[in-house]
Amino acid sequence: MASKDAKQGGPAGGHRQAKVRLKTAKQRSASSQRWLERQLNDPYVAAARREGYRSRAAYKVGEIAAKHRLFKVGMRVVDLGAAPGGWAQVAAERVRSAEGKGQVVAIDLLDMEPLPGVDFIQLDFLAPNAPGRLKAMLRDGVADIVLSDMAAQGTGHARTDHLRIMGLAEAAAAFAIEVLAPGGAFVCKVLQGGTERALLDGLKRAFTTVKHVKPPASRAESAELYLVATGFRPSAAG
Repeated sequence: MASKDAKQGGPAGGHRQAKVRLKTAKQRSASSQRWLERQLNDPYVAAARREGYRSRAAYKVGEIAAKHRLFKVGMRVVDLGAAPGGWAQVAAERVRSAEGKGQVVAIDLLDMEPLPGVDFIQLDFLAPNAPGRLKAMLRDGVADIVLSDMAAQGTGHARTDHLRIMGLAEAAAAFAIEVLAPGGAFVCKVLQGGTERALLDGLKRAFTTVKHVKPPASRAESAELYLVATGFRPSAAG
């Protein structure tokens, strides 16, 4: 069972770890060496292992949710791009879906090990039947929060990668506007370099508040940001 840490913010204090340096192995590239050392020295990775979370990403949604007061017991949550399950895990704890009070519905192109209180389907969210499948799984076909941590496969070409992730963000936003209950919230990964104006304008019409945030658990060198839109207004969304 995971602790309160990811639900309320970052790793708990008082757990210091000595910096780890790996001996260079002949079969490892320099980039692999750097990645391994970063993982071993990352306090969020260590906290996730210690607290029983699927990934360090659990702390991102925990920090965002704590700051913006997103989750309440009994809410219906959709998690887009869920694998390996860190976000869904935190959502399930907060809405108490394993106890039958809330609901968490999750989707990913990749498989995901079962999680208590999470209904998961392995399917590409961009597949034509995906939105309908998710709606059918939701109680009354309605959600209170839509989360998207979806990321496209990187190409190494900055402009192409930006367009791909913004395409996913636009698809996630369109789905959120279809399924959210009044007052609902939408959280979505984007990249630094500017959210597309049409997407931002549409969200500002449909939600009371729209902000870009970078939670502490996001690595400083990462270009990722998150859009947090709260106070969904169905009458203004059209």
